[in-house]
Amino acid sequence: MVRTPLTPGERERGERFGVLLREARGGRSMVEVAAAAGVSAETLRKIETGRAPTPSFFTVAALAYALGLSLDELAAAAVLPDAGESGSGAEALSA
Repeated sequence: MVRTPLTPGERERGERFGVLLREARGGRSMVEVAAAAGVSAETLRKIETGRAPTPSFFTVAALAYALGLSLDELAAAAVLPDAGESGSGAEALSA
């Protein structure tokens, strides 16, 4: 399966998501949060640095739970400023 290249907007959304996760992680180590979420530390590192800008829903949900964030918070934070006010934010995390 060939994956289509990410758009600049998708890359920016991934970077914003990574920043949100780093901020939510605070002083907790990457290994600690990754273990709590049931993902590898390498996966979390890739997401936080924007190298994996479109993680699966289940990875996002597990990280949200481990960090005490709601999916609504993550969706709202992932909406790009030019996405308009009519969007619910849910489409921001699907890709």
